[in-house]
Amino acid sequence: MDSQFIISLAEKGIYTVLIVCGPLLLLALVVGLAVSIFQATTQIQEQTLAFIPKIVAVLVGIVFFGPWMLSRMMAFTYEIFANLHNYVG
Repeated sequence: MDSQFIISLAEKGIYTVLIVCGPLLLLALVVGLAVSIFQATTQIQEQTLAFIPKIVAVLVGIVFFGPWMLSRMMAFTYEIFANLHNYVG
């Protein structure tokens, strides 16, 4: 096991994390931006107003993207366990 192998494994792990978390983060960003524009136009400066729509949007995103996210994580985990003899050896 050399340094290139470890860097490749870390790269795959980081890529998997970004792909799995990306849709939820993007959804929270869009909803937060929409709420901020709404607050700026109506001059409602309530700090807690931004949190509830983001939480609801992320929960809906988990329901919608959950099976896909789980399959991506399970594929990465299966690949790790399938090649475990290469990592330990």
